[in-house]
Amino acid sequence: MEHAVEQPGQLQARFVALREALSEEIVGQPALVDRLLVALLADGHLLVEGAPGLAKTSAIRALAARLDAEFARLQFTPDLLPADLTGTEIWRPQDGRFEFQAGPIFHPLLLADEINRAPAKVQSALLEAMGERQVTVGGRTYPLPDPFLVMATQNPIEQEGTFPLPEAQLDRFLMHVRVGYPDAGAEARILQLARERALAQLDAQPEAVERMPLAALFAARRAVLALHVAPPVERYLVELVLASRDAARYDTALAARIAWGASPRGSIALERCARAVAWLAGRDFVTPDDVRAVAPDVLRHRILPSYEATAEGWDGERLVQALLDRVPLP
Repeated sequence: MEHAVEQPGQLQARFVALREALSEEIVGQPALVDRLLVALLADGHLLVEGAPGLAKTSAIRALAARLDAEFARLQFTPDLLPADLTGTEIWRPQDGRFEFQAGPIFHPLLLADEINRAPAKVQSALLEAMGERQVTVGGRTYPLPDPFLVMATQNPIEQEGTFPLPEAQLDRFLMHVRVGYPDAGAEARILQLARERALAQLDAQPEAVERMPLAALFAARRAVLALHVAPPVERYLVELVLASRDAARYDTALAARIAWGASPRGSIALERCARAVAWLAGRDFVTPDDVRAVAPDVLRHRILPSYEATAEGWDGERLVQALLDRVPLP
């Protein structure tokens, strides 16, 4: 069944309703909900870092339940093999040929749980999939579905048995989001919601939710790309990224604390995310505040502190905030 093309206002209202529905289910994590929608609209991948039990898995499950797309979850472990992610060729003796058995990466929505527990070979396979939207198995290349969104999680508490993500793979993530604990009011609402879900399961009353057609998502992405970005706003965005490579123009001490700045991929990600934030706010133009709102999540994993800065307690997030404080607004 084909869906009628929706007007821009209807599309925006649909996503606002989606955000409200997700916020009702993922209590106390409004930033995670917003960034998940921004990643979906900007056609990028999300790296989420937070302690266990902060609804990271529940967030993408809730999104998958409301989007007309299949979902898969893969628990990353040190003994994971690339074939466990991409799939493998299976010999069919009755046909005398190999048949490709697709892995979980061929789902439009993929949760890579505790991604830093996977060895380098698995991370390399995921890198090709995230960057090229394809996988290569047995000398053959298979395209991935559209949409294709990877939400990877990291546990900042336990570091034993983990494999730090290389900078090349970190750069493939549109945003690196950090989530914290909810406040007292949100915690009480979580308890109430958990009771309601437990009762619903006992009564065998699954909740019926409306699923958004993919045509609406693709139309929304086109609308996001059509937003107006004024030249001064674009110059401000570019200047933020350039300052991460050459901060000496603003602060020589800050320049010494940055070992490596953001690449042009960072500029593209910053513009795409700022556009998505503006569109979700109901505007047809991007403001400097939109750029500033997403800059920490877009750039914190793309700006590397020097050895001396790390010893002084600086990290990517603190460096981004320093750049925001020093680069003048248009």
